Amino acid sequence: MSEEKKSVVEGFKAFLMRGNVIDLAVAVVVGAAFTGVVNSIVKGLINPVVGAFGTKDLEKYRSCLEAPCETNAAGEVTKGIPILWGTVLSAVLTFLITAAVVYFLMVLPMSRYLARKAAKERKEEEKQAEAESAEIALLREIRDELVALRGSGTGSIT
Repeated sequence: MSEEKKSVVEGFKAFLMRGNVIDLAVAVVVGAAFTGVVNSIVKGLINPVVGAFGTKDLEKYRSCLEAPCETNAAGEVTKGIPILWGTVLSAVLTFLITAAVVYFLMVLPMSRYLARKAAKERKEEEKQAEAESAEIALLREIRDELVALRGSGTGSIT
């Protein structure tokens, strides 16, 4: 294998092994599994609640732009121009539920955790800075004492 091909393969391996790529792959897999949960919530809970006011299936809600809309036995439109706003409403509800769950169960707790971690790190840095400044002050006092002893000639330092 030539040197250039080796470097391309090594670069690709390095790219795949970076944390961001692995995190993204995990997020896609979890997101795909989560989509099924959200869809079943919309179809099993939201649609029946909406069905109390009309049809049980949101996707049945439609209006006809060019009347009259006629459908065949398979549910395909044969005449007219339907606007399927129930399908759009169902997709919007699915999106909002997904976004809310992701925000409240993932983003919000993670941001709180990161804020606490940053505050803890700041406290530790402040303690470290205080300890260093106290140490520096002590070293300055020692230096000043040594200079004073050396300057007065009374002390002997070996």
